[in-house]
Amino acid sequence: MGPVRLGIVGYGIMGERLLRAAIAHDPEVIAIARVWDPSSRAMDRLADAFPQAPRAASTHELVAESDCVYIASPPATHLGHVRRVLERDRAVFCEKPLAVDVADANRLVEAAGAEGARAAVNFPFVSSFAVDQIGTWIEEGAVGDPRAIRIEVAFARWPRSWQADAASWLDRRAQGGFTREVVSHFLFLSRRLIGPLELRRAVVEYPDGERSEHGIEAVLTAGAVPVRLSGGVGSTEQDDHNLWVLEGSAGSIRIRDWAVPERLAADGSWLAPDGALAADKARPLVLGRQLDKVAAMTRGEPNDLATLREALEVQEVVEAILRQDVRNGGGG
Repeated sequence: MGPVRLGIVGYGIMGERLLRAAIAHDPEVIAIARVWDPSSRAMDRLADAFPQAPRAASTHELVAESDCVYIASPPATHLGHVRRVLERDRAVFCEKPLAVDVADANRLVEAAGAEGARAAVNFPFVSSFAVDQIGTWIEEGAVGDPRAIRIEVAFARWPRSWQADAASWLDRRAQGGFTREVVSHFLFLSRRLIGPLELRRAVVEYPDGERSEHGIEAVLTAGAVPVRLSGGVGSTEQDDHNLWVLEGSAGSIRIRDWAVPERLAADGSWLAPDGALAADKARPLVLGRQLDKVAAMTRGEPNDLATLREALEVQEVVEAILRQDVRNGGGG
């Protein structure tokens, strides 16, 4: 069997990242079929940066030439693209969040499940070295009985500096904000490792106008384990700082800044294993592992990519958080 022909819809930050990873990947596993973006400016950037990447004139052409299509367009467009791909009996790999319209996403997930569609959502924690280590520690009994999860996210500004060109939607309530873009990853991780999510209460702080949230506080459960979530803009000098902490009867473990697994020592310090990679070093390797799984999914082989159902359940919680006990503040 030849390489999986991968088409990419959307040449923004995520589209470029996956394209770069695919070009660097084993050509016997993944080959770029076509790339398409509705923006002529984006297509010009693509031609300059990756002249070897075939460009499509339309989504119709792209889907026709692909075995699998990666959807990396803004969230409100995801479901339309996913439907077009599945109607042509191609596999689809959709960027998270799956969508922002929960009811429409539910209809798509039900239909895709009934038809046995080959579909997955890009939550890279399924291929994370840090999550592998966390799983090993849990299996070895380092945590014992899980007692609590803590999720903290903080940003110097939103969107992050490297996302400034996408501020027109990333900093709008309709489909942007850090809860959808960042918190969803950690909710997915909690669901995958510990149990189904349920929102208990939340408070969201919005600036004036239609800009996205600047602060959240929420209490959830993952299975029977309580989860405390907090996030804010302007609360750190770092572009992006986050923690996912699992506390248990035997000890505590965490993932720091997307990629570094750490274990709480007896003296109260957090220790990472030798060779742990920071996010910038781990990212291309993790994307490579994701691409291997995308190829397996496209061929109908077993894989552990995030399912549409898992992504929908995360989306339902995220959208519920954003509707809760809203507080509007001035400025921002």
